[in-house]
Amino acid sequence: MRLSQMLFVTLREDPAEAEIPSHKLLLRAGYIRRIGSGIYAYLPLMWRVLKKVSQIVREEMDATGAQECLLPQLQPADLWRESGRWDTYTQAEGIMFSLTDRRDTELGLGPTHEEVITTIAKDMVRSYRQLPLHLYQIQTKFRDEIRPRFGLMRGREFIMKDGYSFHTSEESLKKTYQDMDRAYSNMLRRSGLEFRAVDADSGAIGGSGSQEFMVLAEAGEDEVLYTEDGQYAANVEKAVSIPADAEPSPFATFEKRETPGTDTIDKLGKFLKCSPTQVVKNVLYQAVYDSGITVLVLVSIRGDQDVNQVKLLNELTKLAPNYQAKTVLFLTVPDAEAQGKWAAKSLPLGYMAPDLADDYIAGSKEVNSKFLRLVDRTAVDLTNFVTGSNESGYHVVGANWNKEFPLPATVVGVRTAKKGDRAVHNPEQTLQSARGIEVGHIFQLGTKYSQAMGATYTSEQGEEMPLIMGCYGVGVSRLAQSAVEQSYDKDGIIWPVAIAPYHAIISIPNISDAQQVEVAEKLYAELNQSGIETLLDDRDERAGVKFKDADLIGIPYRIVPGRSLKSGKVEIVERATHKSHEILIEEVNATLKEWIDAAIK
Repeated sequence: MRLSQMLFVTLREDPAEAEIPSHKLLLRAGYIRRIGSGIYAYLPLMWRVLKKVSQIVREEMDATGAQECLLPQLQPADLWRESGRWDTYTQAEGIMFSLTDRRDTELGLGPTHEEVITTIAKDMVRSYRQLPLHLYQIQTKFRDEIRPRFGLMRGREFIMKDGYSFHTSEESLKKTYQDMDRAYSNMLRRSGLEFRAVDADSGAIGGSGSQEFMVLAEAGEDEVLYTEDGQYAANVEKAVSIPADAEPSPFATFEKRETPGTDTIDKLGKFLKCSPTQVVKNVLYQAVYDSGITVLVLVSIRGDQDVNQVKLLNELTKLAPNYQAKTVLFLTVPDAEAQGKWAAKSLPLGYMAPDLADDYIAGSKEVNSKFLRLVDRTAVDLTNFVTGSNESGYHVVGANWNKEFPLPATVVGVRTAKKGDRAVHNPEQTLQSARGIEVGHIFQLGTKYSQAMGATYTSEQGEEMPLIMGCYGVGVSRLAQSAVEQSYDKDGIIWPVAIAPYHAIISIPNISDAQQVEVAEKLYAELNQSGIETLLDDRDERAGVKFKDADLIGIPYRIVPGRSLKSGKVEIVERATHKSHEILIEEVNATLKEWIDAAIK
């Protein structure tokens, strides 16, 4: 492609809307253009990148025996109600675009396709002889993000590969899960990315186990905790660890003390001259179940620890049947406005005790009349601890469970693991931290959807059995941007060779120089004919502008037919290193082929 004929506009300044480097660079380099909030056009350079990523994904999926298909983006709400996820996706997480057609039929724009694929399997799979079965697609998905940001990282529409497998046994599912683990690792390795596979929470997708594939980058939204021995890695939402040991309590007897202005753990520790490891803090949450019941949750946890809301949400979901519900729609820390709707009197915030009286809750059909009291494992074994007194400005010291305070009946593990904690598998290993961008996620779903939607097969023994399922997703457009986030410099993008829109760009310094144009045209034709994808910058621009643009758009190799022509050579500059080589014109093709083959092997 000749740059003079291409839709190609670059910007010198960072667009105001862009927050992270990759978003700024993709806009500045003319890869994408914003059409609306979280909605982007993929321009010609970007589309070439996306096609290359898609092809790598397709090749790795096909190599496992998966079959490609294409599923509808419009999905009937009834399918999602059948699986029990309609309220979760339209209210709790609120990420599904929903609409009503002219026949008053409710529909959703697909953020994922478990319901659709399960319906197909229900209609078409009859016998164990048809299994295992693995179908996948690459298509645009939709999410109604509350705050779309970071370009293609968190947009309202995005390109994704999603796959679904069906099995007769857990063993068969685990084999496909392992196949996907290898395939996803291959996809990221072939795309030239540094990544880490980590244990993850299954979220609204559900299932017994899941794993995320994180591209390591400073701007990553996710925190990854790992050990240097390579034996453990997990998203912080899922990570477990051994916290630091609690220090001995300096208090031997129980008493109430005035502690003015100590509504935070830090202030309290300084005032009482005690370690936060000897404090029981009590954190209030408000959970709204899909039955319409609001439950006030009081979590007691060691003072130096933080509640992991994902883990808490999972625990509350397990308790949903106690409130005639299936799932939690919302989980929040109630602000003053929320408290005003159910609080019978002003709460002693910052000074609450584990036995905060239920009469703080005003009677209502919509609000459960008693606090749900949970205690994290970090607080269970504390003795002579410090905690609130249920009176503002006062704490108690020297408290003990089942003496001054009843130990809550439900013990949970909801603390947030953090850098520096000891590893569960080997306490001599400490957790390290890195930032990551989630680009892939694989799940062992089990029978969650098949049982809910009646998708069965006839076993070898003639029994009707629920299909066992797995699902596997890769964000194609997100992967492309994550490559930029991982690899750029002050001059622009540095694309991995395997997914760069073009391998090389020929920048003619002076289009009025007949020899430069002649050599450039000859190389342009020869390189493209031999499979080296090459751009020709034949614009009537200054050489400096062309070189800056070549660096900005990140093409791996820049060929300059300039001063070295008099010795029968051209200059080739490697984008990643800025290293310059003078190569004989007749050796350019072979040299580039060797470099490209080495880069994408």
